[in-house]
Amino acid sequence: MASIRKPALRKMRLLPLIAATYFMVSGGPYGIEDILGGAGYLRAILILLLLPIFWSLPTALMIGELAGAIPAEGGFYVWVRRGLGPFWGYQESWLSLSASIFDMALYPSMFGLYLGTLNPALTAGWRGYAWSLAVVAACCLWNLLGAPEVGEDSIGLFVLLLSPFVVFVVLGFWRGLTMHPAVHWGGSAGRAGLSTAVLVALWNYMGWDNATTVAQEVENPRRNYPRAMLAAIALTVLTYILPLVAMALAGISTQSFSTGDWTTAAEALGGRLLALCVIGGGCIMGVGMFNALAMSYTRLPMAMAEDGMLPRVLARRNRRGVPWVSVLVCGSAWALALKLPFERLISFDLILYGSSLLLEFVALVALRVREPELERPFKAGNLPAACLLGVGPAALIGYAIYASRSETIAGGVPALLFAAAVALLGPVFYGVTAAWRRERRRAAGSAEA
Repeated sequence: MASIRKPALRKMRLLPLIAATYFMVSGGPYGIEDILGGAGYLRAILILLLLPIFWSLPTALMIGELAGAIPAEGGFYVWVRRGLGPFWGYQESWLSLSASIFDMALYPSMFGLYLGTLNPALTAGWRGYAWSLAVVAACCLWNLLGAPEVGEDSIGLFVLLLSPFVVFVVLGFWRGLTMHPAVHWGGSAGRAGLSTAVLVALWNYMGWDNATTVAQEVENPRRNYPRAMLAAIALTVLTYILPLVAMALAGISTQSFSTGDWTTAAEALGGRLLALCVIGGGCIMGVGMFNALAMSYTRLPMAMAEDGMLPRVLARRNRRGVPWVSVLVCGSAWALALKLPFERLISFDLILYGSSLLLEFVALVALRVREPELERPFKAGNLPAACLLGVGPAALIGYAIYASRSETIAGGVPALLFAAAVALLGPVFYGVTAAWRRERRRAAGSAEA
């Protein structure tokens, strides 16, 4: 009897991959308001133009090479494990997953923040937490449909998110060309304001490697990852800078401009209707970013379970190829984190994410040395160029950590110290995991005997 062939799983194409990457990094102009408030128009635009050259582009080149050479499920975890060994692979995944516990609580909260702007009664009291919990639950169910579905739906969310800003930019340029208001390109911010602007800009350009964890669910990953990275960088830069230029030309002041003030600027340009659309875009941003990042992070426990680093149950997939146990476990952890009394701490992200990113640059060089014959459809220059690729990101991470050294969490504990303690738990858990694996092997050997 002929065997029944299982249908091939549908894979994510280039455009959905670009849209999903965009949401893993940016989510639109929301979040860059503090750059304007800290630096003024001209400095903000320069920061947002220069950082991609020294931060995003080297990262994209590194990702393009490694994702093309090793298009494995688990992405950056697999690269570091293969280039530097199991210990460092474990640390790579630990740094990303521990950061996600605190990071992922932000996006459902931002959904509630913008929803409350429409009507404060909607998010008053327990309702705010209920809405955040609903976002977590909805996105976990959404992810069970598969990475191609998440990617394709990200295209629709991208269009809905940015449509109000297209109108915003057109109205800003029109006002500038017809009314010729005074344009104040400069800002009065001192060194502290500029430092804040750089930190916020770095945070808004983080996360390019997140899309690589679903490599086996992407159509022709060797070709599409380099293209997706470069396209997502271009889209991110444009959607950050064009609204700022439009605001400047329209003569809108940056005085006290901070998170959430896009609504005020939109009302000044297009009235209440445009402001409401921008608020709606903020809600979409919260959902879109959580949904895309959930797709990324949930592949890490699955890949680790397949390597024996975590219980095998986390590797179970549904008929669409989704690691459904990992989705449910991660979703539960993120839901519990919604109650944690932490605000967004840039320094916390910079230690955890920055450390994991630097491990990827080290793995790039290590793989060049250890596996020179590895097929690399895209190559980020020769060996010296590969060695230099991480210098810019490393310098920026060092500067950002130094600049945010005074941040504290509840109880006055330095945020950097807390983040370092979380990072150092990785080797401890690796030791526990290694002992567990040895015990399992010993038990299996005794059973065979």
